[in-house]
Amino acid sequence: MKKRVSVWRSVFTVFVKCVVLIGLLSLPSLVLAQTRGKVEVDKDSKVDSLIGNYLVGGGKTNTGEPASESSYGYRIQIFSGSDRKAAYNVQSKFQNKFPDTHTYLSYRDPNFKVKVGDFRSRIEAEKMVEEMKPAFGSLFIISEKINLPKLDTE
Repeated sequence: MKKRVSVWRSVFTVFVKCVVLIGLLSLPSLVLAQTRGKVEVDKDSKVDSLIGNYLVGGGKTNTGEPASESSYGYRIQIFSGSDRKAAYNVQSKFQNKFPDTHTYLSYRDPNFKVKVGDFRSRIEAEKMVEEMKPAFGSLFIISEKINLPKLDTE
């Protein structure tokens, strides 16, 4: 009788070892087998209208003017220096000669910079530089974020 119990015990231990081995071998596939879930977004309908206004440019700036669309393009730097009066003088001189082109005055300690134009391509900026060379000294084409000019749709 004693032998019979030991045979069953050895069969049971072999069975347990096989089950454990199969479980250990299938464990990585269980861990790595993840399914994609579904995400539901619960938001206010005003979010869509705000995003639409931002993308279309229908929003307002802090001055109350309509926000314009912007993208990266080119501007021409016509002045850089620490004298505020000189910066304003160069800006007004430019506006008198080229009234249809926007000017931008910025200050970054310790210099004032006057940049002009909103050019989509470098070629447009280079054409303007050729027109401006007789009136202004050193001109630099700068790549930066610009306000996109309005397109004629008519």
